[in-house]
This record gives sequence, C-alpha cells and structure tokens, in this order.
Amino acid sequence: MAKLEKGSLKLRNAWAFYDWANSVYSLVIASAVFPIFYGALFSKTGIETVSVFGSQIRSTPLITYTTAAAFLVVAFLSPLLSGIADYVGNKKKFMKFFCYLGALSCMGLYFFSLENIYLSLFTYFLALVGFWGSLVFYNSYLPDVAFKEQQDSLSAKGFSLGYIGSVFLLLFNLVMVLKPELFGISGADASIQAMKISFVTVGIWWIGFSQYSFYYLPSGARSSKKVNKDVILNGFRELKQVQQSLSENLQLKRFLIAFFVYSMAVQTVMLVATYFGEQEINWGDPDKKTLGLISSILIIQLVAVLGSFLTSKASSRFGNISTLIFINCVWVVLCVAAYFVTQPLEFYITAAFVGLVMGGIQALSRSTYSKFLPDTKDTTSYFSFYDVAEKIGIVLGMLVYGFVDQITGSMRNAILFLVLFFIVGVILLLRVPRKY
Repeated sequence: MAKLEKGSLKLRNAWAFYDWANSVYSLVIASAVFPIFYGALFSKTGIETVSVFGSQIRSTPLITYTTAAAFLVVAFLSPLLSGIADYVGNKKKFMKFFCYLGALSCMGLYFFSLENIYLSLFTYFLALVGFWGSLVFYNSYLPDVAFKEQQDSLSAKGFSLGYIGSVFLLLFNLVMVLKPELFGISGADASIQAMKISFVTVGIWWIGFSQYSFYYLPSGARSSKKVNKDVILNGFRELKQVQQSLSENLQLKRFLIAFFVYSMAVQTVMLVATYFGEQEINWGDPDKKTLGLISSILIIQLVAVLGSFLTSKASSRFGNISTLIFINCVWVVLCVAAYFVTQPLEFYITAAFVGLVMGGIQALSRSTYSKFLPDTKDTTSYFSFYDVAEKIGIVLGMLVYGFVDQITGSMRNAILFLVLFFIVGVILLLRVPRKY
C-alpha cells in the first residue's frame, strides 16, 4: 500500500471514519441502551442499593463511581502508553489494542447481571477503558493527517460521521428491543435479552468498521528498540516537558485550564443524561420509557450533526474562543432548565438543545487545541496531555456528581451543581489570547 500524503482526502477520510466505527460505544453503551438496561435490572428485581465495602450505594452513584474509576485508569495509562508508542514508533498498534479491548468488552456485557455485579461492572469498566484509551492515539493523529486549515472541518467531520453511523445501529437496536419477536426473541424478558444482544452488535460494528481506518492510517517508523523502565516512564517525563512548555505558550496554557473545567461538566452531563431521564422523567410505563429515552438520544445524535457543522462555520467567522464562550453559556442555561424538567416533551426539547451544543463543543475543543500546538512532531505527547486533562476532569466531575446525588438522593441537584463549572469555564476562556 502506498503511503498517503498528509492532507490527502483519502487519509483524512480514513481518520474520520474511525469515529463512525467507535461512536456506537458512545451511543449504545454509554448513552442509550446500557443505561436503560442497567436501570431495568434494578427495577425488575426491586433492588435499590448495592453493598460496597460495607456501605449501601444507590444504583446511579454506583455506576457513576465505576465510570470515574475507569477514567482514572485511562488518565494514568495514557502517558505511560504514549511514551512507549513514541519510542517504538507505532502508535497504531496501541490504538488497535484498545479498540479490540473495548469492542470485546462490549460483547462481554451480554453476561451482565446483578448476581455477578462486581464482575459485570468490571466488564463495563474495561469497555470504557478500551474506548477512551483508543481515543488517545486517534486524537493524536489529527495534526499528522491534516494541515492546520483542515483541522476544524476534519474534526467536525469525524464527529458527524460518528453521530450518523451510530444512529444507524441504534435504530436497529431500537427495533430489536421494542419488537424482539421480529428477531425470534421471546419470553417475559425478551426486551432485556434484546438489549444484551445489542451490546454484541456494538463490538462487531466497532471492530469491523475500524479496519478501514487501520488500513490507511500511518504506523510510524518501525523500531527494534527494547522497552525498558526508562521508556515506560518516558511518557510521564514527556507530560512534564509539555507542562513546562506551557509557560512559553500562554494561549495554549490558558485554553487547557479552561478546557479542563468546562469539559468536566460537559462529559459528566453526557455520561449521566440517560440515567437522569430514566429516573427523573414521568414516562408512564416501561415501554414508553424505553422508546422515549432512545428517541431522546436519537434526537441528540441527529441534531449534533447540525451542531458540529454550525459550530465549524461559527468558529471560522467569530473565532474559536468566542464560539466556545457562547456554547458554554448555552450549557449553563440547559443545566438550569434540566432541574425543572419532569415531562417527556420537556425532556425531548432539552435533548435537542443538548445535541446542538454537544457535538460542537467537542469538535471545536479538539481542533482549537490542535491549532494552538507549537510546531512539533511529538503530537502524541501533547494530545496525551490533553487527554489526561480531560480524563482527570471527568473523574472529578463524576465524583462530584455522584457525591451530590448520593447525599441529596436526587440527580436534579447534581445536574444543577454542574452550572458552576460552565460559569468558571466562561471566565477562563475570556482570559485566552485570541490570536492564532
């Protein structure tokens, strides 16, 4: 296979197509079917709390803390593995490893049960580690495959492909869950069985479609060097060097601090939205709840495609930072509004606005960071730093959210608390120099 030139259409498409492959995890596992499945398991058995280390924890804080623990592991592994990848010169191998780990773990969720809750949560844990671990290396490819003037549109294209592709699989899963008899699934728990099968389809989709990206993405220079202790710790040294270099790049430093704060809230909202809808909205009956929640996620995904496009256009006209400030202000309004949402129609409307700003803030944050990077071939280290900042932010956000949920007994209070992070994010973005 001939090596594709940086900036070529085929190479950019191959990079963006990985979003098509892996976004089914974000939609089906993290956002839609798994949260419904998880809530249904507890509702069916009448169990409200689980004993963990002698303490009783409600189902939603339990999954929140598990999610936070997984992100903490990813935050630790990212610099470790990026250092090794830089040394051996083949980050595609690491991207593949995490891709397969995540996809196979998604398939393993077929066996999720309350009887084996710890092993089941560990499988969920591994799926999350696999997904986010692969993104460390995927994101670091962006400045390798596209020139600066291409990065905003390519980043948005990746997210858009992810939203569209994952919707196709979710629609298939939705039909399977609501009409399991059409697929030969019968019995009292046919819908739950269909949800389990949907987890398997995620793994198959993810592995299958990722092959196109893996075929065209460059591997880097191969090396016969042996990995030793110094190499393993090299990633952390590189992070320290990146941190030190921030003192010479005020624009990048201030943006990263702002990103750390507002991303903490954005990712938390995205990870808990369906759990919120499952518990806090008056759906009427289980079938309406399932249809309503998945429909809400579909609304978010479809509107997010438009959101990514509009954000890309807005950034080219008003600048990246100004656009990000506006989006953060919209998030403030949405969190306040969510506190008062109780009915399905209200939830649908809120979901539509979440979709509009969700895709935009993710794509624009990634491309803004890429633009602010100094001229360097060591993009993996800089994106590892970016990912570590994001993951630690998610850990803190999920822990705060789970703590507020646990002590107040309401997810509404936890959502409202996140407003503080968006407000601080706006203040910090205002301090970022605008020239780039």
